[in-house]
Amino acid sequence: MDLENKEITVEETAAEVTEQTAEATVETEEKPAKAPRRGRGKKQKIETTEEKPQSEWVERVVQIRRVTKVVKGGKKLSFRAIVIVGNKKGQVGVGCAKASEVIVAIQKAIADGRKNLITVPIFKTTIPHPITGRSGAGAVMLKPASQGTGIIAGGAVRLVLELAGIENILSKSLGSKSPLNAANATLDALKSLTPFNEVAKRRGLTMAELLN
Repeated sequence: MDLENKEITVEETAAEVTEQTAEATVETEEKPAKAPRRGRGKKQKIETTEEKPQSEWVERVVQIRRVTKVVKGGKKLSFRAIVIVGNKKGQVGVGCAKASEVIVAIQKAIADGRKNLITVPIFKTTIPHPITGRSGAGAVMLKPASQGTGIIAGGAVRLVLELAGIENILSKSLGSKSPLNAANATLDALKSLTPFNEVAKRRGLTMAELLN
């Protein structure tokens, strides 16, 4: 009897185990599968750099000098910047400014140059007629040149003519060799130029008659 009871108990336990395993498999089938974890990588920021439109104005620094001013109690040091501003389309200006820092002096000179712009009458990549400009003790003589000559000038005179948009010209610096005087004398000469259409109106002629 004991053996039969033992066999029954073993069969019952085996049946119970199979039932439990079946229930477990059913539960595992009913549970939804977990979604795979996404990588926790750092988000990469995509920076979009918009290209700023380039300005037509060109600035060239001619000279930066350290200057002193005698004040009560000693000397005050500052920097003087001479800058030429132009668009190479007939407009040019010369600016001069002082400041305690070089960058500030250049910025102030650029602003001063844009305030003092002049319009240059250009005739076939050169100037209409010879002219001489003066500023202080300096003087600059300008003469028109044929195609292919280039800009025969140097220093501040050359920069003023380049940024004005003149491609062929002859020049000679007279008197003072100071860059500021040379630049202002060149500006004075360009300012005094008379275009051909104004001369034709004064004489009562057409442009073709005047040029012939």
